[in-house]
Amino acid sequence: RIDETTPDTKLYPDFDELLQVSMMRESRSFFAKLLAEDLPLKNFLDADFTMLNGRLAAHYGIPGVSGLETRAVLLPSESVRGGILTQAAVLKVTSNGTNTSPVLRGVWVLENVLGKHLPPPPPNISGIEPDIREATTVREQLDLHRNAESCAGCHRYIDPPGFALESFDPVGAFRTHYLRFEVNPEHADKGWGRVVPSKPVDASGELATGERFQTMEEFKALLLSESDRFAFALTERLATYALGREMGFSDREALAAIAAKTKAEGNGFRTLVRNLVLSPLFAKP
Repeated sequence: RIDETTPDTKLYPDFDELLQVSMMRESRSFFAKLLAEDLPLKNFLDADFTMLNGRLAAHYGIPGVSGLETRAVLLPSESVRGGILTQAAVLKVTSNGTNTSPVLRGVWVLENVLGKHLPPPPPNISGIEPDIREATTVREQLDLHRNAESCAGCHRYIDPPGFALESFDPVGAFRTHYLRFEVNPEHADKGWGRVVPSKPVDASGELATGERFQTMEEFKALLLSESDRFAFALTERLATYALGREMGFSDREALAAIAAKTKAEGNGFRTLVRNLVLSPLFAKP
């Protein structure tokens, strides 16, 4: 889905095809490294390395990386990167090219990281529209949206993970402020102007279970504290892919057994794949 959006060239003039290719290489090679080396599943949530070339490292503000070869790079201790949620490919496919959406990103985290399945929104409820006047932030608009009783139930789960990712723009760069394009009145007919900072980003939130976070780092720490939940969700996703069907309630016992066996054997990613393939669930799809 990474080709489905084209970043606004006025707001993100540095985005190019090489950067997009580098984004995809990071995610794919990260997955491959965890699989080949049987690295712990927790690396999906947070890791002290990622897979970079010079172009993506520059995008992330990580020094000392040059050339086009994608390879494992140890992250600086102060880096916000590490794990799949801070990879630019994931951040781009959960945006629309111009704006970020805490709802899209929140749903992605809930479904793919925490294994929570959400019902579709009520048919008579419309989504929020970006405020092009810059009068409100997306958080302020969602606060109003949640006032609707039919919306509040799901948004208490959806919005907090999405807010945690607001520190990253539609092309995956870290930000402290939103951006807007300010047209020069003298050249309004030509559309000339400049990019200027807008309102500050607020990446804090409170999970439906009551835990609070202020930054992406704190949010990742909360995810790591529920690593068993992520392991089950990943097992379910892999089984869905391997068997070519959705998992049902009757599959939960088998999935839990696979996850438990993998944990007892060190919780490596390659180990998880092996245990899935050797399970009765895989033998009798």
